Amino acid sequence: MKSVKQNYEPSEEVLDLLDSFRMMTNDCVGIGLANNASTLKRLSFLCYEELSRYRVVSYYKLHAISRAAGILASRKKSIRRGVATKDPYAVRPQLVSCYGFKVENGRLKVPLGERRYFDVPPNAHTQKVLTEAGLKVRSFTLTARSVSLTVSKEVKEIECTGTVGLDRNLRNLTYGNEKRVIQYDLSEAVEVAERTREIVGSFRRNDARIGGKIASKYGRRRRNRINHLLNWTTRQIVEEA
Repeated sequence: MKSVKQNYEPSEEVLDLLDSFRMMTNDCVGIGLANNASTLKRLSFLCYEELSRYRVVSYYKLHAISRAAGILASRKKSIRRGVATKDPYAVRPQLVSCYGFKVENGRLKVPLGERRYFDVPPNAHTQKVLTEAGLKVRSFTLTARSVSLTVSKEVKEIECTGTVGLDRNLRNLTYGNEKRVIQYDLSEAVEVAERTREIVGSFRRNDARIGGKIASKYGRRRRNRINHLLNWTTRQIVEEA
């Protein structure tokens, strides 16, 4: 699964549809909060009838409920972690759906209801992606400026011809199988971290702002050096495999 994104010019009707989706999502979030409901099944039971006043196709209502369930589930997870949260709501107008749309000659056809569609012409990059053999468009996301298509493609299963093992600790990484074993030295990463800690700790100026800048600078340098070592080691392992 991957996505391809491009800009487009929405019509006034599409902008109204995006805003209706946002309002439906917020209505569902409000109902979920009032009834202490966050599961998709419970929200669907509570919200679907309430959304009947919106003049949109039914699967957009289902996706609004699903988006609201995701927002409420995220809030619930934050509460469990002890993070202070406010009542959530959707701010940006958007439209998400995996039903009803068509892709014809590379053009996305977004349902507007009553068998009417809004056409989104592809740019060169999107056209190139959509013409790949075996590719299927699974869903779309519209905002006021961009459209994002989630696509999937069947790939051939790669036959396993052998196995290797990895054993990693703080100062080395061992790679190999029953025929060959290679050990890579990672002690430099530990030394870089220790030197950075000593350098940052040597600054005694009583200024939190300056101290933060120094810690950020040397922390970034430590991260870059360690990542360079790990990337080099990983590349060697891939080449050996």
